[in-house]
Amino acid sequence: MEKVDVVILGAGAAGMMCGIESARRGRRVVILDHARSPGEKIRISGGGRCNFTNRTVAPERFLSQNPRFALSALARYTPADFIARVDRAGIAWHEKTLGQLFCDGKATQIVEMLVADLRAGGAELRLGTAITEVRREGTGFVVGTDRGMLAAESLVVALGGKSIPKMGATGLGYKIAEDFGLKLTETRPALVPLTFAEQELAQTVPLAGVSVMARVSHGKTGFDEALLFTHRGLSGPSILQISSYWREGDSLRVDLAPGTDVAERLAQMRSEAGKVAIHNALARLLPERLAGFVVAEAGLSGRLADQSKAGLARLGAQVHDWQIRPVGSEGYRTAEVTLGGVDTRGLDAKTMAARGQPGLYFIGEVVDVTGWLGGYNFQWAWASGWAAGQAA
Repeated sequence: MEKVDVVILGAGAAGMMCGIESARRGRRVVILDHARSPGEKIRISGGGRCNFTNRTVAPERFLSQNPRFALSALARYTPADFIARVDRAGIAWHEKTLGQLFCDGKATQIVEMLVADLRAGGAELRLGTAITEVRREGTGFVVGTDRGMLAAESLVVALGGKSIPKMGATGLGYKIAEDFGLKLTETRPALVPLTFAEQELAQTVPLAGVSVMARVSHGKTGFDEALLFTHRGLSGPSILQISSYWREGDSLRVDLAPGTDVAERLAQMRSEAGKVAIHNALARLLPERLAGFVVAEAGLSGRLADQSKAGLARLGAQVHDWQIRPVGSEGYRTAEVTLGGVDTRGLDAKTMAARGQPGLYFIGEVVDVTGWLGGYNFQWAWASGWAAGQAA
């Protein structure tokens, strides 16, 4: 049986970061992954440019049954730390909206940087390798693969969640956690498009492809970002964000023109555009197809000049307080992350070590820490991987 210091299960963002840090401490590290290439989620992220972090890290931007759990790792390995690593690698990047940082070139530059750092430290990547068993043996661990057995002092589980199964996501990390006596919180798709029932779809399908800046709210939580109508329901950043808070049966409130008082603007238009059809008048403020939909929902017709003050107020309410009740989401197939996971009460916040299981660590998406859209989940991967790499 081959003996090493550390076996890391999963060659994603968190797993590779942990491997780099552990190897730099002189540990013999082997990273196993069934995929043929490392960092597959990195490669496809950010439209192929990788939204690798966000300048703004705050506890309210991470969902967990214990939102403060992530703070230790996030404070010890910050966005500035990862930016410095990217700069040292000579990777050009730019800041887009809301503090989101992207590569100027391809996302594969981030993967190549991590792989180079792994090799520089002497860590070994074993790809295309299936994990067949994981068990405790003495004070260490035995990992069975289709290429043989490994024994290690430390075992790091960085297997991600259930999102994007076509890339091989299986939920194996959750099973390993339960096998070692750790508890799980409820898991569900997050950062995912939402779907409508057939009766709502009959009205909204003609809007498929229409995009608008909107504020989408669930209770006291709201996001001001783009909204996209689809053939199944709604998508776009504002919807992906709110999907992490939404549950089946909940309603959402949508403001389709935040910052604009539609009723007041239409009233002001009357003097120079009174003969214009009401839907055409609204189309000066909203995309044309969406304007027609909203006017019909408000039960209005005719010219702008014909509309009463109450009618314009009703139309304004339809624009600024459109209430919807999705029936579901598109599921793990398109979800960017998995909400929930290994219960943080069973983990040490400083090292990611499992309590009562010396040498066992859980990092990245498999843990019950889920960030907002916009680079937060990568920052959690870097930070949790870094933290475990100082100890494993």
